Amino acid sequence: MTDTICAPATAAGGALTIVRISGEEAIDRVSAIFSHDLTKAQPRTVHYGHIHTPEGDIVDEVLVSIFRAPHSYTGENAAEITLHGSPYITQTTLRLLIEAGCRMAEPGEFTKRAFMHGRLDLTQAEAVADLIASRNAASHRVAMTQLRGAMRTELENLRQQLLHLTTLLELELDFSDHEDLEFAPRNHLLQLTQQLHRHVQALADTFSTGDAIKNGIPVAIVGAPNVGKSTLLNALLGEQRAIVSDIEGTTRDTIEDTVLIGQTEFRFIDTAGLRHTADSIEQLGQERTRAAAERAHIIIMLTEPGVPFPTDITPRSDQTVLRIVNKTDTFRAIDGTGLDTLRRQLADAAPHLAATDVVVTSARHYEALLRAADNLARVEQGLSSNLTPDLVAEDLRHAIAHLGDITGGAITPQETLINLFWEIGLVYPSLYIKWSKLNYFSKRQLSPYLKAIST
Repeated sequence: MTDTICAPATAAGGALTIVRISGEEAIDRVSAIFSHDLTKAQPRTVHYGHIHTPEGDIVDEVLVSIFRAPHSYTGENAAEITLHGSPYITQTTLRLLIEAGCRMAEPGEFTKRAFMHGRLDLTQAEAVADLIASRNAASHRVAMTQLRGAMRTELENLRQQLLHLTTLLELELDFSDHEDLEFAPRNHLLQLTQQLHRHVQALADTFSTGDAIKNGIPVAIVGAPNVGKSTLLNALLGEQRAIVSDIEGTTRDTIEDTVLIGQTEFRFIDTAGLRHTADSIEQLGQERTRAAAERAHIIIMLTEPGVPFPTDITPRSDQTVLRIVNKTDTFRAIDGTGLDTLRRQLADAAPHLAATDVVVTSARHYEALLRAADNLARVEQGLSSNLTPDLVAEDLRHAIAHLGDITGGAITPQETLINLFWEIGLVYPSLYIKWSKLNYFSKRQLSPYLKAIST
């Protein structure tokens, strides 16, 4: 990865534009079109001057920030040119950089290089995209927490515990012919595995919250026909999004839209009215109503005086249900009476996260965690049924690999070997220090491990 890339780092239309350049020769390339020599510039310095054409014509009055590897976003030599926000100036500067030897960056390439140089792991690289796409304070907070490495730290802690467990199994396997040595009893290994399994599953279970925060808290509005569901949706959105009619069965499919309430985005789903009907299309709409209620975080059950609440919707224990009687003195969707109270109830029912809370927002992370949890369940079963250590360790290695898929890292055999001798040193320090003088181990047994570590 020796070529030098450039691209605008800010959206078009502002008063200022930043063009970012990264690569081994980034500073040289910028220096070629700048009014001063930057090749000897100190890192983390800002330089005032002009961008100029080869003929000496001034393009713009700019500031150039200098970063040297590895202390830059990408881990490479880098520069950022702050220009006036004219599209002509931006395009001319990019053309001059390309003529000087740069190429236009591919989408996401700066973040890709940051990952390749170890400046970010995969969770942080994905958090960059989430941060750019965040539309409210809650999704911004989650993205910033992940960008700061909270998910990486959480997974690294799990990784180290799994490595510890793997090492204990490797020790049990390697020294199984020494019955007087016991590095960890099976019941202890089982307890460790159960704790890790619960931890991984609990992390996976945060996906419903994380996905809701990222894409909007899903709120299903359900009830009988003509109780005011579409009117309520329109009132919450502040626009005529759904068709309102006195004719029953007007809404035959779900209608979705989002709105910001406080610092949280909600995704409201207007649904088909629930009633007994022979109309096959209306029946299909009601099936979708039940599906929408099933995946909702909050269910608004709406009715009117004299009409019962729907009985064929069975909320889960983790769902919030708000029962509202419309067309009364205290609540009328058509003129907004009671809407402020409803908005407060919705805000209270939304997930409230601390700045340090780690939640899963990516389906990729969720799938990997479920696979790791499944492997740990098999480890529990293997330990309970006294399977041989090699078979149990295989499932552990798969669990470690799935966690590594999330961050882009994995435990290598060399790490396991190093940790193996660390564990020996903790449990039996005399064996580790004086192994050549003891009958427990022979040089023939241990020398392959030592050789692997030294190489």
